[in-house]
Amino acid sequence: MKYIKKNQEPENFTGWKGCANADWQPNWDNFQSPEKTAVHKALLQEQGYICCYCGMRIAKEISHIEHLQPREIYPNIALDYSNLLASCPGEGENPDWKKPQKIPTSQKHCGPKKDNWYDANLMVSPLQPNCGDFFTYTGFGEIRATNNPTMQPAAQETIDRLGLNDGKLQDARRRQIEKILPLIEVGTKEEIQQLIQGYEELDSQGEYTPFCFAIAYILKLYL
Repeated sequence: MKYIKKNQEPENFTGWKGCANADWQPNWDNFQSPEKTAVHKALLQEQGYICCYCGMRIAKEISHIEHLQPREIYPNIALDYSNLLASCPGEGENPDWKKPQKIPTSQKHCGPKKDNWYDANLMVSPLQPNCGDFFTYTGFGEIRATNNPTMQPAAQETIDRLGLNDGKLQDARRRQIEKILPLIEVGTKEEIQQLIQGYEELDSQGEYTPFCFAIAYILKLYL
């Protein structure tokens, strides 16, 4: 999981909410384009076009606006930009967004798997600056809870509730990690440090590499 630093919400979203009056109130049901599109694009940009939970590559067509605190349970913050993220569809690396797969929620991951679950004490949020410290990764693409006893319960609960060790996700992480193994074998300490820096930064297109935080974690093991 990678920390997401929230930016200011789009101006047209602020303006739309500011039109509230005695006869009309903004709510999720009447939240439509162009404001909704602007919010969705803003979320993708601030996340570097990776899923808020698993780090998979996403785009507008293969993602949805996710409520960190579920809107069905917390309707008063349904339109709070600080509560909005962009999540993948939870169907693996290549979801067919034109013909959505009928995959049971129990077999999905990320936002669709999380559904209405939220526990402030047991959910690791990508809005926490230290969220990455809760997890470790293996060269096989597995995500594990840290050994830190104070962080471990929340880490494991988050992994389970979001399906972050889903087989499709684990395979996708492993494929990305395998791409760097030849570089590790021949790279110097300085070169590996440069690789880590590169994976922790946005590229020229404003995008992060998919699963960049897992790759950086593996690289750091070799220093």
